[in-house]
Amino acid sequence: MAEKPRVLVIERDASRGKAILETLGDAFEVTAVQSISKALSMLRDSRFEGVYVDSAQLSAVRWVGMIIQAEEILDAIADGVAVVDPDLRIIWANPEFLSLTSAETQVVGNRFFQALDESEILGPEPCPFTTSVASKSPSSTLLKIRNNRYLRVTVTPVFDAQHVLTHLIALTREITDETQQQLKVNAIAKAGDELADLTPEELSEMGVDERTDLLKLNIARHMKDLMGLDFMEIRLLHRETGKLIPLLTEGMTPLAANRELLARKHGQGVTGFVAATGQSYLCPDTTKDPIYIEGAEGARSSLTVPLIYHGNVIGTLNVESPQADAFDDRDRQFLEIYGRNVASALNTLELLQAEKASTANASVQAISREVAMPLDDIITDAATILDRYAGHDEDIIARLRHLLYRAREIRGIILKVGTSIAPPPSRVVKAPAAKLAGARILVVDADEAIRRSAHQLLGMQGADVETARDAHEALALMRQNSYSAALADIRLPDLDGYEIFRRLRETQPGTPVILMTGFGYDPTHSIVKARQEGLQTVLYKPFRSDRLMEAVEQALHINATQSGRDGEKPKSPRPDPVSTPAEDPPPAS
Repeated sequence: MAEKPRVLVIERDASRGKAILETLGDAFEVTAVQSISKALSMLRDSRFEGVYVDSAQLSAVRWVGMIIQAEEILDAIADGVAVVDPDLRIIWANPEFLSLTSAETQVVGNRFFQALDESEILGPEPCPFTTSVASKSPSSTLLKIRNNRYLRVTVTPVFDAQHVLTHLIALTREITDETQQQLKVNAIAKAGDELADLTPEELSEMGVDERTDLLKLNIARHMKDLMGLDFMEIRLLHRETGKLIPLLTEGMTPLAANRELLARKHGQGVTGFVAATGQSYLCPDTTKDPIYIEGAEGARSSLTVPLIYHGNVIGTLNVESPQADAFDDRDRQFLEIYGRNVASALNTLELLQAEKASTANASVQAISREVAMPLDDIITDAATILDRYAGHDEDIIARLRHLLYRAREIRGIILKVGTSIAPPPSRVVKAPAAKLAGARILVVDADEAIRRSAHQLLGMQGADVETARDAHEALALMRQNSYSAALADIRLPDLDGYEIFRRLRETQPGTPVILMTGFGYDPTHSIVKARQEGLQTVLYKPFRSDRLMEAVEQALHINATQSGRDGEKPKSPRPDPVSTPAEDPPPAS
């Protein structure tokens, strides 16, 4: 008995389909399906003599015809296309999509994600098929498949006139190259963020040198792991001299590592050019580049980028390769990104160092303030005894002078220890020079608060301040040491303002004297009489810090001007100390 011809019946209306199946069943072997997508799948998998579609479904048949007619076009496009039924099984795929699967995988009839071996959804959508159906609009996500290939999958749902899902179209576009580049950028940015990311415990345990060594270690590791580079050099720009000081050198010749370079456009190699212009420089062939100077032995290409922080070039980052044309514009972008992070990390280390220096300086100032008055008491007592003991036992005199020297030395030792604890950062712009640096100022006042204020206010400007409680202590100090200027209150316990002015001038004629008084208080007319004797400056109490500075600077300026006009050598801010016995150490400067 001959086999009946096979007919595929598309019966989307179940009530009408039953009668059709009964009528056709006598003469044909009937296979019925209720969806166009299922019909397409069966037509590809099996042989049929014909297809029966009710006239009410002719619009759907025309759609199928359009798909079949467009198949040649879909086969030729560069993107992968797969038609998927509502169960996510592939019913058709073009050759480009098939190339994404392994030869052993059965694609048609298989689920979409199973057809793509070792697939991993990276997001943002966890399942674009579910999302597209729910939103009735296209949905995209990133998919990673075997051999580290990356696809952007865009799924579009198709509904019939009754809003019933018939199938989904998945468009796959390979974006491996751009994805890998973005991942590399992200990895480089992350690595850069970690350069100076230290925990509080690490900050407390690590010194400046240790933090710098850790930074250099991380940079060398990142260059090798992320960019595959073995030859590199980082130099930091010294702002005042323009020198490019080596911070990190890997694989450079000893000559190159120790070479002195300046931030100049000409004659200083690629590194000097980049530091001077702030522009990256790609050297594809070192043998033909006019400004390249040998760094790594046998290097055939190089790439140098500036280290920029807040718009300022703070150094350079140079990498080299033994192969010509080893770097391209994409590498330049990577290195510039990493260079910005290196610059930020270096700045963070500088800030940490500056903070430590600032803290140490504040501690030193606090200690200096606390010891200032006790030291003044020792110095004035020793000077007074020495003044009264002159001409007696030379051994006692030598010991008193040694005591004065040691007492004054303590202040310098405190400052020196503070500097050794936290040396100032090398790249931080230096603060303006202290206005009274090197000046030794004598302040005479019975009020301890005034003496303390003088230590603090004048000491902040670099002055070496010594104080006395009365005129006799002040005169004893002046007979033992030279001062740049003296400030004396007109109301001292032992002498009035005019007498202290006159006696100080007699003891040290070249030292300017400033008289201090409360507003309007001068019962003995000391200021009037002192002016007749050459008084130039009066300071009224309570004084502000700026007024105190102005008075001292004015007195020093007038003294220097008069000395110059008289043909004398202007007085040094810190006079030469008086001679001391040979067995004593020299007075501290």
